[in-house]
Amino acid sequence: MDVFHVTDQQGKKITDGKTIDYIERVLGPKGHTTDGMKDCPGKRVGVHSFGNHTAIELIGRDRPGLLSEISAVLANLHFNVTVAEVWTHNRRIACVLYVNDNTTSGSVDDPNRLSIMEEQLKHIMRGCEDDDNVARTSFSMGFTHIDRRLHQMLFADRDYEGGGVTTEVDYPPSFKPKITVERCEEKGYSVVTVRCKDRAKLMFDIVCTLTDMQYVVFHANISSNGPYASQEYFIRHMDGCTLDTEGEKERVVKCLEAAIHRRVSEGLSLELCAKDRVGLLSEVTRILRENGLSVRRAGVS
Repeated sequence: MDVFHVTDQQGKKITDGKTIDYIERVLGPKGHTTDGMKDCPGKRVGVHSFGNHTAIELIGRDRPGLLSEISAVLANLHFNVTVAEVWTHNRRIACVLYVNDNTTSGSVDDPNRLSIMEEQLKHIMRGCEDDDNVARTSFSMGFTHIDRRLHQMLFADRDYEGGGVTTEVDYPPSFKPKITVERCEEKGYSVVTVRCKDRAKLMFDIVCTLTDMQYVVFHANISSNGPYASQEYFIRHMDGCTLDTEGEKERVVKCLEAAIHRRVSEGLSLELCAKDRVGLLSEVTRILRENGLSVRRAGVS
């Protein structure tokens, strides 16, 4: 199945039923379209079922042992984690997990079980604090690219604002991002220049964030020299405006720095391969917690 994310010529979502009907006729009798972006009330713990899995999205304040507590709740409720991606940045944690039922290996449709899971995860994410903003999620329906979704969740959570834990030890001065925003008068663009340590998916992370900030990239120059990357983006806001105020420029710099750092993790990298079983993730993260280790990033498949 091919999945295309399309908009009209103004970049707006297509809601016209006639347009969708026309596309379905072109696809033929065996073709169909699905609207994967229907509105869904925001939840602090988002749950959605599709296919043979149930997707769970969590975002909140990070603390040592939190991933262990989350996986223990799922194991106790007989949910098997089949895929998971966890990012931490600026004392915030964002998780996208795909789980299925231990006995049926299918998605969980029982509203009572989902309600119990949601309530327990809320309690875990909130911890000892009563503030409703400590943990929350904005939820996206349907199939999604996990890395793309994590960027959206952390950006919406404003992880780029203050309270960061980035240190000179984690990011040596020679590898710290150098980001500038200037105006190209003759072309009517704002030019964003990024120079930093090169790595996989660097351009993906930057373009995702510019898109989330409602900017359109018209041209780009990408190059790398050894361990360094140099990227230049010619952008305008979706309404055609350039970045004219210092406040706008400063926000773009902060958001791009956050996007670059989210995927970077320093320290010990541990890779495990074993026969899967319910509760395995809970056992592994419990051992890490008991040995005084904090998980900065995790990928499970």
